[in-house]
Amino acid sequence: MKKRTRGRELALQLLYQIDLRGPAVLDEVDDFLRDEEKDRETREFARRLVVGTREHVEQLNEVIRSVAQNWEIGRMAVIDRNVLRLATHELLHCRDVPPKVAINEAIELGKRFSTQNSGAFINGILDKIKSRFVDEGAPVPSADGEPPAGGPAPDGDAAPGPAEGAG
Repeated sequence: MKKRTRGRELALQLLYQIDLRGPAVLDEVDDFLRDEEKDRETREFARRLVVGTREHVEQLNEVIRSVAQNWEIGRMAVIDRNVLRLATHELLHCRDVPPKVAINEAIELGKRFSTQNSGAFINGILDKIKSRFVDEGAPVPSADGEPPAGGPAPDGDAAPGPAEGAG
């Protein structure tokens, strides 16, 4: 298994634990990774994914909500929502990971660890995220669900930016 694939697998296991047991699991990340993986590079990649995903979890949830029509994050299967968070983090914050790689790896994680339909579900949502926020460069929603200043408002009109009306 490739190092980064293994790192994603470990990161998903940790994110799943955090989702079920709470943020106290973050104190156990290094011990878990040392116990589960001998390769330092793989452990560092997994840790980077866990820390980054948790750091941006509210923003990632908003991005997922913005494209997952008729799906609430809390009602998604635990594995699926954590695969989506992990891959969305990679799409938006990991410049060293090509978007197609992040999506394909997420699909495989979903197929391997969740339900038979997870691959298609994950692919559909991540493809929309990639199209909207990576390809088209739409502003990423903030953690509170509000569009960034100068970005489109929910009704499609531009929200006033800080420079508007000045002068």
